[in-house]
Amino acid sequence: MFRAILIEKDEAGSRAALTEIDEEQLPEGDVTVEVAHSTLNYKDGLAITGKAPVVRKFPMVPGIDLAGTVRDSAHADYRPGDRVVLNGWGVGETHWGGLAQLARLKGDWLVPLPEAFTPRQAMAIGTAGYTAMLCVMALERHGVTPDKGEVVVTGAAGGVGSTAIALLSGLGYTVAAVSGRPEEAEYLRGLGASEILERAAFASPGKPLAKERFAGAVDAVGSHTLANVLAATRYRGVVAACGLAQGMDLPASVAPFILRGVTLVGIDSVMCPRPERLEAWQRLARDLDPGKLDAMAGEIGLSEVVATAERLMAGQVRGRITVDVNR
Repeated sequence: MFRAILIEKDEAGSRAALTEIDEEQLPEGDVTVEVAHSTLNYKDGLAITGKAPVVRKFPMVPGIDLAGTVRDSAHADYRPGDRVVLNGWGVGETHWGGLAQLARLKGDWLVPLPEAFTPRQAMAIGTAGYTAMLCVMALERHGVTPDKGEVVVTGAAGGVGSTAIALLSGLGYTVAAVSGRPEEAEYLRGLGASEILERAAFASPGKPLAKERFAGAVDAVGSHTLANVLAATRYRGVVAACGLAQGMDLPASVAPFILRGVTLVGIDSVMCPRPERLEAWQRLARDLDPGKLDAMAGEIGLSEVVATAERLMAGQVRGRITVDVNR
């Protein structure tokens, strides 16, 4: 038996609870991992609270991230004792995920855990930090270097935003942080933000084109916020879009694209090819200041997950939430 968060559904709706599960119920896979730490992400919050139809199969163990040690393996790349990390691949949506003490997975989904990180540190990064790294790599790939000008990060106090600020500032970029929580200004400056911009200035309908300001952007919000960021992006600037905290819509015009040559790059972390995943984790080990992880991440136990998911959905959580699945 092992402990896990289990989401079940019936005529009355879905509900999540901490429970004990027989190991024989684990889904198919060629690698069994003893999970050390997981995380509580925005998508996990949606699944646990039932606020969006994230879960495609029931019952489901949520948790789109995990880090731990291989216990059993029939996969050629992994042996018992190997330290591994997993992000995405539909885990926690269509395949049992990481908010549990055990997980059985496809070895092709795993990435070796860099020596630079403990399992807890890896989950302080998690999908949010790995996504932030993919965004930074996209900006670099499209020519946005520190000398090109200011980079703006929306949803700055969230997991993606926090890590993006830490990464970009560490690489020498000047970073503006967009946040609707003025009480987090000191936290954001501590991560490396040079200026805090009020969310309200971006969250409502704006002009098709605004004054050119940003050379690049990491947007985790979508909707009017993304439209306004695009409108304020400099000639041939680049915006990496990876989230929808404000909404799935994009009420923008083509003006930034055809008059300023702005590039909008979509970032998908769930099905991202393995070579890019490996590069992202190698870059995180090299470019992310481990000292900033403690500032970005708090820790809870499995018994606190359901209640914390409600707080996460209410916008009452900043940074990253790591989950010690063994307490």
